[in-house]
Amino acid sequence: MTGRGFTRLLCVACAAAFPFMLDALTLNSHQAFAQAAPASQGAGPRFRADGPNADEFGRKEGYPSCKGMAYADETRCLVGALSRYDRLFPARTITAPKQPIPLARAASEPVIWYGFAGLKLTLDDYLNRQPVTGLLIAKDNTILVERYQYGRTDTDRLTSYSMAKSVVALLIGIALKEGAIGSVDDLAEAYVPGLKDTEYGRTPIKALLLMASGVAFSEDYASRSSDINKLARLTLEDPAGSLAAVKQFNTRRSPPGARFSYASAETVVLGLVLAAATKRTVSDYAAEKLWQPLGAEADATWIIDATGQEVTFGYVNAVLRDWARLGLMLANRGNWQGKTVVPEDWLTASAADALPTDSPLAKYGYQIWYSADTRRFALRGLRGQFVFVDPDLKLVLVQTALSGGQPETAELFALWNALRAQVQ
Repeated sequence: MTGRGFTRLLCVACAAAFPFMLDALTLNSHQAFAQAAPASQGAGPRFRADGPNADEFGRKEGYPSCKGMAYADETRCLVGALSRYDRLFPARTITAPKQPIPLARAASEPVIWYGFAGLKLTLDDYLNRQPVTGLLIAKDNTILVERYQYGRTDTDRLTSYSMAKSVVALLIGIALKEGAIGSVDDLAEAYVPGLKDTEYGRTPIKALLLMASGVAFSEDYASRSSDINKLARLTLEDPAGSLAAVKQFNTRRSPPGARFSYASAETVVLGLVLAAATKRTVSDYAAEKLWQPLGAEADATWIIDATGQEVTFGYVNAVLRDWARLGLMLANRGNWQGKTVVPEDWLTASAADALPTDSPLAKYGYQIWYSADTRRFALRGLRGQFVFVDPDLKLVLVQTALSGGQPETAELFALWNALRAQVQ
């Protein structure tokens, strides 16, 4: 694999570095109500064999996934790879329950208008403009929209990249409630003896959750010599695995908890803490504590390193409706179908403790991105992976995609804010 390709691979493994913009586009700038509305259609699921630039993404070849890291250099392999990631790399199963909890479905899709770049656009326009593999909108327990492009279906396990970080933090919260973790003020080395006398070992769990360890780490995707490049090589390719990988980053820059600095290594440490504290694999714990009570309809998977430890800075793969179930549970403040899945006080603390970021429009809580007022939040992964959550409206938007730079993300926020205006 070329150096350029490896750098691109690293980018897709981590959350976007540019500022989170939940409120960058105001509701007043988007008219969500139709003036000459197109006819509404069934709420899906609706499937499309093509998508924007489909031939570049390998349509004529059946969207091949190629082998290993090939997708990082070959655009034609991207669709297949991001929906078959667990066929390219070793993975562990997150087992779904035998009886899923069904989601209701609206009789017809709502008509959604949004404004962007001086244009008045529809949901179909958005999908014609953006390289989205899956898009689902749900309110309460009802699916309003479910769309797939590039030949993807509702049985494809679509990868999350750094949305997985949020899953790790939810599991930490559950482990704390159950007593497997004593306190978020505990040092990481109290659970992972292999981190003893390292800077990450001397870091409290809470600081890791907030991406505020104070340990020097460069999350610079463009530089081959950056720490994120090194971390990815060590966790994905080196036989020594995750523990050995994070021990390579051992220079303290500031006291723990002093400031936010996004670093994927923090979540690797959290994964090690979680596995050690629960004496379970991260996937098995996720199956029992999340997938089973959510009533997930399909097994998910998590990519593992050479030692069998989940690579916890990314790589959970799941069907779109199960990502929606996770979002809807969070929209209901940790409760689902009358049962507590994630402790509500954990989610409250995540928002209350959220730190300022480089953008005044965003804060960062326990591995979750918040709006400035912390009333809305999102799971986020590079290349346009999102689960948006508005608890006040019980509204969720899930997107999986092939790319998600600044222009693509700005348009998605325009759609999200217009949607929020429509359902209020």
